[in-house]
Amino acid sequence: MSIGITGADGLLGFHLRARLHAQGWREVRLATRQTFASPAALDEFAEGLGGIVHLAGMNRGDEAEVEETNVRLAADLVAALERTGSRPALVFANSIHVERDSGYGRGKRAAAALLREWAASSGSTLADLVLPHVFGEFGKPSYNSVVSTFCYQLATGECPEVHVDGRLELLHAQDVAQRCLEMLRDREVGTIRMMGAPMAVSELLVRLRDQYERYADQVVPDLRDRLDLQLFNTLRSYLYPRHYPVSLELRRDARGGLFEAVKTLQGGQVFFSNTHPGVTRGNHYHLRKVERFLVVGGEAEIRLRKLFSPQVESFRVTGASPCYIDMPTFHTHSISNAGSGDLTTLFWSNEIFDPADPDTYAENVTT
Repeated sequence: MSIGITGADGLLGFHLRARLHAQGWREVRLATRQTFASPAALDEFAEGLGGIVHLAGMNRGDEAEVEETNVRLAADLVAALERTGSRPALVFANSIHVERDSGYGRGKRAAAALLREWAASSGSTLADLVLPHVFGEFGKPSYNSVVSTFCYQLATGECPEVHVDGRLELLHAQDVAQRCLEMLRDREVGTIRMMGAPMAVSELLVRLRDQYERYADQVVPDLRDRLDLQLFNTLRSYLYPRHYPVSLELRRDARGGLFEAVKTLQGGQVFFSNTHPGVTRGNHYHLRKVERFLVVGGEAEIRLRKLFSPQVESFRVTGASPCYIDMPTFHTHSISNAGSGDLTTLFWSNEIFDPADPDTYAENVTT
């Protein structure tokens, strides 16, 4: 099936693209603000698609503008489908605010009605996906989620504050992405409500601050709970790249030297590798896994690139000055022996490797 994503440059758009990329989808089309600005470009996007996930929208700003924008985007998409005669299965990213008398709620309600009417008249399908408070790596602070705001503030040395201690229902963007693909595959219809983890804003801040402070003390927090892992990976996305590499204290005495490689509250798996000169390991990325690279002997060049970006970050490290880099999720990474002798590297992961679910996707750092 060929799949189209509107709002492809937003938080959910990135995470849906990343999941499709990891699963090996090749027929994926993207629609951004520029696409919607041109009827011809929107027609080219929509023509012949088997499924569309409509994520494009506006959730903050002037009330009237927010309402009008959400309705217009849905109307423009319907017009393009009509002009091209396309009949894709539709998934619409709606919100729990849909029943509220706000510009956002009214706009989402009207947009859903437009898409529902088109699906009924065209013989296609619409899954109206009602979402709670979605968060994830790379969200915009003060826009996408309070999680993004708190993580950004902690990572930049600010002091987050709770102004209104409301109730949250937290749901990670990757869970939304997977559900969208299931609905397209099965051509689901009707209103589907996704549930998240209930939590007060104050409780969220306590959890994030605890993770940040432990990590600042070079202790990996307990990540056995899936939500804690998702929150920690989101926090780490704002720490990268300026937080790394993290230098370790090398203690020396008459017997030799010692440093603490990994301190964690949960365990995981440690393994070593020996790499010959000129050889590169890695060239893969993870969607959930925390992975540490720590060179203990020799010299290495560690390279990372965020998915869909051409920018490569490079770190030169040596076993003579031990330091670690924890690979951020959604970044393909590699380690190359940059010295004349063998390279010895310690790797740590928060989970034991499972061949049936490795969370490891091949992709070269340099393209």
